[in-house]
Amino acid sequence: MRGDKPGRKDGTFERADFTYDADNDLYICPGGKELRKPLRAYKTGTTGANKDETIRYRAPKADCDLCDLKEGCCPKSPQRKVTQSIYEASRNVARALSQTQQYAISCKLRKKVEMSFAHLKRIHGLGRLRLRGPCGAHDEFILAATAQNLKKLAKLAPNPGQARTVL
Repeated sequence: MRGDKPGRKDGTFERADFTYDADNDLYICPGGKELRKPLRAYKTGTTGANKDETIRYRAPKADCDLCDLKEGCCPKSPQRKVTQSIYEASRNVARALSQTQQYAISCKLRKKVEMSFAHLKRIHGLGRLRLRGPCGAHDEFILAATAQNLKKLAKLAPNPGQARTVL
């Protein structure tokens, strides 16, 4: 599982080094120990998520104290915790889609369109519209797009200033 965050700078294990077991809803550390959600009895049902919409999985302190990998896992804390977003399933779907060939094609096509809009905003001054209402905005956008297309056509036409050589 690839995370969205860059790797840890202190050299300790990253979340990607832990294996997620979806059937039992727990993580397994490189030492083979289980990291579970806290089990507390609530009067009302809870998702187990924090205010920042993450779920914390913790290893028992006794397991971490006896572990040979503690220095590479959690040298400054008594036990290891791993957080997971409550939207992790959706994020995994998005990560899988981003690895497909269709996504690469979509990015290439989107870049062309977005570059045209960026050019309209920066070069042609379409960051703010001067005319009011939907009709005015439409007219102003059509004029700017026409000017942009005329510039593209002018680049395709042969330069009249160049002398033509006749054989």
